[in-house]
Amino acid sequence: MQKENSAPAFTHLINLAAERFGAKVLWCTDDFFAEKENLIKPEKPIFIAEKFTEHGKWMDGWESRRKRTEGHDIVVIQLGAAGIIKGFDVDTSHFLGNQPEYCTIEACYAPNGDWENASWVEVLGKTMLKPGSQHFVDANPQPATRQLATHVRLHIHPDGGVARLRVYGEVQRDWKTVKPDELVDLASAQNGALAIQCNDMFFSHMNNLLMPGRGVNMGDGWETKRNRTPNNCDWVIVRLAHKGILKKALIDTAHFKGNYPDSFTLEGCSIETTAASTHRVDPQAEAAALANAKWRTLIKRTKLQAHHEHLYEKELVCKEAVSHVRLNIFPDGGVSRIRLWGTIV
Repeated sequence: MQKENSAPAFTHLINLAAERFGAKVLWCTDDFFAEKENLIKPEKPIFIAEKFTEHGKWMDGWESRRKRTEGHDIVVIQLGAAGIIKGFDVDTSHFLGNQPEYCTIEACYAPNGDWENASWVEVLGKTMLKPGSQHFVDANPQPATRQLATHVRLHIHPDGGVARLRVYGEVQRDWKTVKPDELVDLASAQNGALAIQCNDMFFSHMNNLLMPGRGVNMGDGWETKRNRTPNNCDWVIVRLAHKGILKKALIDTAHFKGNYPDSFTLEGCSIETTAASTHRVDPQAEAAALANAKWRTLIKRTKLQAHHEHLYEKELVCKEAVSHVRLNIFPDGGVSRIRLWGTIV
């Protein structure tokens, strides 16, 4: 187990089990004290000492009643997109004396939604759970034939409460079904895009830029701290879901009213990031390639407005395929979402 400030590398990936990513809690054996839907909420769990319900103490998580029969409790979560699971955060924050003794997790691939008849594979073995703690644990390595997952099943033994379950992984889309002339949002996390570098994300995480839908509040975006350096530029680099020719862009400053950037530019580059042996992204090779990448301007410096969707088509010049984009904001501030529609190559 590790503390949050020393979280493992897999936490930089997308939380496939996040509510705002499209995940859903489908079923559980029991949620008498606290609803199963709390497991995938975006906010950090809280504790309100004086708050009770007709069932007992209100808890910000999923909590089953004390089991007086054989067996244990289970919950099933549909992930926001199919992906390869890399690790988990089983968070028992504020469950002090009422956390499960241990947990296990299974996963299945059921793109048709029929998880009840799917073949489940254990992706996390028996893991002891401490009270009030985040448990960062790697997923079991899976054979290539069993890597993709659409659902997870959390088993808690024998009962108790878990505040949040975060399932970190790599989104995998079947690009063979995409037509050559089809416009696809290549900056969508649900298609496999990932924010991989930025110079600052003091107030909120860079991957919020790629989430589905509009931001729900000012915390649901990428926001940097106030920078007093003259001519400052904050930036974020996004690995696109697929290399492509960009045709249309949207920069959304929803909820950023007194702290939106004054202006922005968008740049793109094309680099090779996959290892020849696995055809998967090699982060070290990617970082080295980005350090020497030749960036070209896709949208020249343009003013932004508060709380507004800015659509660009004629202004976007992308004559060659790009694999990564860099959003530069001047001098600092917050952006809610970025959308980049293009055709894949």
